[in-house]
Amino acid sequence: MTGRLSDVDIGVDSLLDAAPCGFIAFADDGTIRAANATLCDMLGYVRDELQGRRLESILNLGSRIFYQTHFFPLVKLQGRAEEIFLLLRSKSGDDVATLCNAVRRQRGGESITDCVFMRVHERQKFEDALLRAKKAAEEANELLERQAMELEMSEQQLLEQGEELERQRTLAEEANRAKSAFLATMSHELRTPLNAIGGYVQLIELGIQGPITEKQADSLARISRAQRHLLRLINDILNLARIEAGRVEYNLASCHLKEMVDAVLPMVEPQLQSRGVRYSVDVAPDLTAYADREKVQQILLNLLSNATKFTPANGSVAVTAAVMGERQERVALAVRDTGVGIPAERLAQVFEPFVQVDDSHARRAEGSGLGLAISRDLARGMGGELTAESEVKVGSAFTLTLPALLPT
Repeated sequence: MTGRLSDVDIGVDSLLDAAPCGFIAFADDGTIRAANATLCDMLGYVRDELQGRRLESILNLGSRIFYQTHFFPLVKLQGRAEEIFLLLRSKSGDDVATLCNAVRRQRGGESITDCVFMRVHERQKFEDALLRAKKAAEEANELLERQAMELEMSEQQLLEQGEELERQRTLAEEANRAKSAFLATMSHELRTPLNAIGGYVQLIELGIQGPITEKQADSLARISRAQRHLLRLINDILNLARIEAGRVEYNLASCHLKEMVDAVLPMVEPQLQSRGVRYSVDVAPDLTAYADREKVQQILLNLLSNATKFTPANGSVAVTAAVMGERQERVALAVRDTGVGIPAERLAQVFEPFVQVDDSHARRAEGSGLGLAISRDLARGMGGELTAESEVKVGSAFTLTLPALLPT
């Protein structure tokens, strides 16, 4: 069954219709407006059977919940989603594993989301390769430990082992790349069941499967908090793995700082208000930076979240911006708080991966210790820098410095 109709009927040109990947375009209410022949063949439908039905009808239950609670809200907020794992439901009832990229655009006076689906054919083979890479990483780490013990040898012995050390360095780099690839793939694999857990909890809380008791509601709330916490940790690890693997792309353009700050504030205002923390913004409307808007907002959200966590009630958080340099070639965006502060001996470590300033079992806030490390790497990827100043019991200031002008 090819599912191929005339291109004029659905607005799919011949090249897209014969593309080696599935394509669907759907409206905000989920109505499928177009589908190419490849997608029809993949799911065993005739094209007329897909057009006009809801997208949720070709998703399995877990992916349907994930679409409603995470996938489409993400596309609606950011205008795109990349490398999302979805299980499509074929006409015969079989699950079809795919990776989805989506972009939401205005077309014909309404918002349309275009989705491309790449089928995952050799998942087991890829997982076996990842296990071999993990084993190679462990073997390389053992070799590095033995190398550390050999550093006590004489200078002459170290010179003789120069070639061996170079080989060890190459093995370590390969192991690190294997680790990054393993972390990135496994993070994707873990996010899907975690999202499904969150979706099922929400269904139970809504009483769809019957009324729940007060104690059950409390347990469900605990499960939901744990799910969100794990998901944040996995997302942090995935972001770090992408940066280490050099897979982060930067869309640099002239951006207004005030607009980016205004876009992030609504995400942290509830936490600021619930903790009784005052906040202020002093950013000129015409101040611009040459940067990636999405990356700057990610950095700013992390800085504001940290400031909120570590600032006590009746404290304050301030966002300011200023132009720097003789030619006004750079701009500095600062987040200052009156929080607990960071000891001087720990300040230099806050940008290292997996480092917690308070590493005691009773620390104030949970987290992976990756937020500041990721933020600094993103800042440097845009030609900028992220620095910190702090004093215990006085507060902290984190400053994001970015190019203000297009490169010449």
